[in-house]
Amino acid sequence: MQEAYIIAGYRSAVGKAGKGGFKSYRPDDLAIDVIKQLLAQVPQLDPKMVDDCIVGCANPEGEQGLQIGRLISVRALGKDVPGMTVNRYCASGLETISIAVAKIRAGMGECYIAGGAESMSLIPMTGYKLAPNYNIAANTPDYLVGMGLTAEAVAEKWKISREDADAFSLRSHQRAAAAIDAGKFKDEIVPVEVPEVWVENDKRKESVHTVDTDEGVRRDTSLDGLSKLRPVFANGGVVTAGNSSQTSDGAAFVLVMSESMMKSLGL
Repeated sequence: MQEAYIIAGYRSAVGKAGKGGFKSYRPDDLAIDVIKQLLAQVPQLDPKMVDDCIVGCANPEGEQGLQIGRLISVRALGKDVPGMTVNRYCASGLETISIAVAKIRAGMGECYIAGGAESMSLIPMTGYKLAPNYNIAANTPDYLVGMGLTAEAVAEKWKISREDADAFSLRSHQRAAAAIDAGKFKDEIVPVEVPEVWVENDKRKESVHTVDTDEGVRRDTSLDGLSKLRPVFANGGVVTAGNSSQTSDGAAFVLVMSESMMKSLGL
């Protein structure tokens, strides 16, 4: 059995959905920007040597529907390299890496690009026409519980208090801000130039801005401020807008390779 290795990895910055730097930027374009940097880091690798481009996507609808994995592979690697989309919701990107490793260990390939892309800004947030399965709704209604109430159930099961959740949120923002200030993420983030075009006073306007820093960090948050936020999903509950994850836009990919191929390329 061959061992698999992660040779390189890059990501975009994480943009705020709906109002951040990637709010109008297509997720396939964002993924391609990251993959191009990934390939540039390993110039020994001919893109045609990639066995598959495996793309995780939690909401494959709208601009990130239509088999986004294949759309990305054609544009980033050429028509000879296949592409596929994987959906395991929040673990979609992680699952693609597991698949790549498993394929290499099983002898089904030598080299894979794996990761994910998501634009929470551009997808239809409320989804398309809702038609829940009647049998599920009648017999196992908890299957249809949303993520907010799921988080409340997890907090109740593991005895996570509102104070615990707020304190964890504060630490997360403080640590993220400190890491950004120390340049901890600079080597892994691909700066992306985002073009924008609009009409103002009947005239065409254009601009380009660069997104190179995670946008979700709240530097001014405090325990006092967090404690004043009302629970969103349950009366007296734990989950608030301040201690739950934000909706975001971003992409991240790694290059996974077999040991034999790694050695043959001198890596």
